[in-house]
Amino acid sequence: MPIIFVILVEGRSLDEKRALTRGITDAAVEALKVDPGEVRVILRNIAREDFANGGVLKCDQSLPAGK
Repeated sequence: MPIIFVILVEGRSLDEKRALTRGITDAAVEALKVDPGEVRVILRNIAREDFANGGVLKCDQSLPAGK
């Protein structure tokens, strides 16, 4: 049974998470030849103030349009 962990910076919608987990599950089913019910996807959200890119906290960076 594959278990796939995904870490996201908070702020994604429920529909985005649904689409992501569906896509990951579909890819695992195809690549690993397992049933969809065997695939576990665990989403972990982290706060924007707990993640930095290039030495700048995400909370201090501009948000892309629509986010």
